[in-house]
This record gives sequence, C-alpha cells and structure tokens, in this order.
Amino acid sequence: MGSEFVLDTPAVRDFVAGVRATIAKAGSPEEACELLRPRFAGLLADPDWLPAEYQADAPDSGMGGGIGQWLLYHAEDGSLSLFSLVVPSGSQTPIHDHLAWGLVGLYRGTQDEEVYARRDGALELVRRQALSPGDFYVLIPPRDDIHRVRTTSAETSVSIHLLTNDTGCVWRHAYDAESGQARPFRSGYVNAPCDDDG
Repeated sequence: MGSEFVLDTPAVRDFVAGVRATIAKAGSPEEACELLRPRFAGLLADPDWLPAEYQADAPDSGMGGGIGQWLLYHAEDGSLSLFSLVVPSGSQTPIHDHLAWGLVGLYRGTQDEEVYARRDGALELVRRQALSPGDFYVLIPPRDDIHRVRTTSAETSVSIHLLTNDTGCVWRHAYDAESGQARPFRSGYVNAPCDDDG
C-alpha cells in the first residue's frame, strides 16, 4: 500500500521525500534532527502550503479545549508522521509525552511551552519558553519528551510536528501535574482513524 499522504501536494511530497532521505543517511536521531533543520525551517516559513482546513480547531476532539490534531502524512509502517496541532486561544494541551524523536515548530500564533522531567515519580518543570512563528525545537526521548503547550496569542496557534512514530495513534502518556502520575493517552487525529478504531 505504501505511504499515506492525507495532504497530497507537491510541497508535502517533496518535504517528506527529503526527510526520509535525510533520516536514512543520518547516523543518529541527533544528527538527523540537525540535518533536517534547514528543510523544517523552510516549511515553517512558507505561508501557502498548509490549507485552512488543517489550521481549524476541533470542538469535539478527544484532546479537549477545541484542540485539533490534523494528520498530513504518515508512513504505512508507523515510522514517520507529519501533522498540525491546532490549539485555540487560551487552551492548553495536557502534559504528555511523544515516545518519538523529531522536530516541532510553530507555524501561526504564539505559545508557551513547559518541559518536564520525571524525578522520583514526580514531575519537575525544567524549562519554559515562549514560541513565535518560525521557532522550533528538537524532541529526543527521554530528554525533552514530556511537555505541555498553551496558546498565548489572541488567535489560534498552529504547530507542525514531524515525529518518528504515528503519534496520533500510538498509546503514550498524559501526566497529572500535581502527582506526576501517568495514565494511558492516545490523542487521535481529527481527520483519520487509527487502524484499531472500532
């Protein structure tokens, strides 16, 4: 069956082809992320490649707060996904992990990101950063993999995620901010089912 392009455009196909070629020649996740920086920055800087429907909030989504996770591409074997995460003004994600390495960048709006570490069963806030369009960061588990993002702009924020799993469909973890307790979490996609959905 091959790979699935939900947003099947020349820009997305070219981006994904370049990403896959870069990952194939990189010797480590860290090297791959470093090599992918210029290509990812170019995607974030292009105002025209992402249609409005993939920048819309999702009032009935499973993430709550109107947050929508829109699949753009995923590899059939689950080794790579590209998606937009739409967070309405004033909303925030749960504290969650990704269980994958990759890049996350802001396309529209502004956000605050809080990065956590698990220490002795509790969560410790280790970094907070403000993000503007074009800013992006690297995720390499277990370092930097647990975070929460909140939209700080009056407009909805849209971030672009390039991660090395099928993030919306894998079971990962959400965390209680006070106790640090983890619970199973699957975010899903607004526009695509997971293979084991009903």
